[in-house]
Amino acid sequence: MRFVDLNAQQQRIRSKIEENIKKVLDHGRYIMGPEIKELEEKLAQYVGTRYAVGVASGTDALLIPLMAYGIGQGDALFTTPFTFIATAEVIQLLGATPVFVDIQPDSFNIEPDKLEKAIQKTVDQGILNPCGIIPVDLFGQPADYDEINKIAKKYNLFVLQDAAQSFGATYKGKKACSHGDVAATSFFPAKPLGCYGDGGMIFTDITELYEKLTSIRIHGKGADKYNNIRVGVNGRLDTLQAAILLAKLEIFDEEIELRQEVAERYQKRLKAPAKAPCVKDYNISAWAQYSILHPQREAVIAKLEKQGIPTAIYYPTPLHLQEAFAALGYKKGDFPISEETADKIFSIPMHPYLTKYDQEKIIDIINN
Repeated sequence: MRFVDLNAQQQRIRSKIEENIKKVLDHGRYIMGPEIKELEEKLAQYVGTRYAVGVASGTDALLIPLMAYGIGQGDALFTTPFTFIATAEVIQLLGATPVFVDIQPDSFNIEPDKLEKAIQKTVDQGILNPCGIIPVDLFGQPADYDEINKIAKKYNLFVLQDAAQSFGATYKGKKACSHGDVAATSFFPAKPLGCYGDGGMIFTDITELYEKLTSIRIHGKGADKYNNIRVGVNGRLDTLQAAILLAKLEIFDEEIELRQEVAERYQKRLKAPAKAPCVKDYNISAWAQYSILHPQREAVIAKLEKQGIPTAIYYPTPLHLQEAFAALGYKKGDFPISEETADKIFSIPMHPYLTKYDQEKIIDIINN
């Protein structure tokens, strides 16, 4: 049994993938080939934004917008400690300061009330300059953007939606990546829409921001690559990866529907003390992972692995307790919901091709 079955997906579209790769091999434009623009246009239309910018990774999709906003020393960005390191890493890379905010116990996403308190506290202290918010759509479910955007407007902050796990999800009828001033997603292979390597995409409706993003991703280029109007990075998406994503996009909506069916079977049958994830009634999750809470996590994982069923823990240690962020001065107990969640959470197989038989086997072991 596979945690994520990329092979089953590939068998469905192998001929289309090979056809698209052959087109790239034939035209030979391996860097910024025509497939990049085609993918950007299709994904912008899919999400409902004016612009999409293909980049080299999900991490670049977070970093480049912060560079475009001129984030640096003395700036504060507000985000959650219960996420992959990339979310906060890009803040610290630019010399700015991540200010962590605890999560909701049901959705595992940032808690808006605590977010506003953290912003107000930072304003009152007068040491750092509050600049932006990076909510994380954890495990595929969008955060509460109506509340987050209201807070951002009140304090004149931008919102960078970290949709690395939620591409294909919906918040109040709008697709993920359309809810902030700018949004980032990842095409890491295990993501709902993944390539066969690294890749990412940035989305925005703001023309001035779009122009900065496209410049920064190619070394800060101006009129051409030898006319550099700012410092940038080598953040381009490879043409071959775009070609693969174009093939996968053709079945993406169907796969999102299949993920709902898999999640529903889990939701209906898992019993206490296992706690199934809660999806808000205004959300459709992309189900990048299916993560449950269990007070006897290690014992359950051991039983599953004995039967050849893979598991993973996202995330065993919240970021505020990681050595990389020790200089921020946080300590155990600062974010109790994130810490308690990290002690109990684990993820079980979730992908569009998970059979009912395999699911029943997983569920029976957990329930028993």
